[in-house]
Amino acid sequence: MKITVVGRQMNVRESMKALVEKKLSKFDKFFADTAEATVKFSRVREQDRLEITILSDGTIFRCEKESATFENALDDCVDTIVRQIRKNKTRLERRLRTGAFAPENFASGADTAEDDNALIRQKTFRIKPMTPDEAILQMNLLGHNFFVFRDSTNETTCVVYRRNDGGYGLLVPEP
Repeated sequence: MKITVVGRQMNVRESMKALVEKKLSKFDKFFADTAEATVKFSRVREQDRLEITILSDGTIFRCEKESATFENALDDCVDTIVRQIRKNKTRLERRLRTGAFAPENFASGADTAEDDNALIRQKTFRIKPMTPDEAILQMNLLGHNFFVFRDSTNETTCVVYRRNDGGYGLLVPEP
């Protein structure tokens, strides 16, 4: 797995980079060598924040934690990602090993900030055809409240979202 360590307005110690590589080596049994992990370190209001994003065959695993130390946040993030993998093990088992999602279908989420109030943040990504069930799985792995995807049955752009009652909704455009 390729690991990229980024420090936001700070320098990351070599010992911390080595610890990150050691902890993330635990995921080698789940992912192919083409998997990419991005680890971002930052400090917010005297709390250490760690964000780990793993992209493997188009499936994204993400965790963001704040803690008193980066070591605690790293342990929490690793545990959370392991729970995500185990929770969705039966569905993911086929995809992680067979490469049902192609990594070239996802561009890295490029964030851009504008100086006006109109646009705060922009992300760019490619939309891959999938079923609503796969979209719900991907939304849950990302920890988001909605997910945009192209329906594989009718090739329309749709949105799945988490409802307040705990269920899921699907937005389909009219033909």
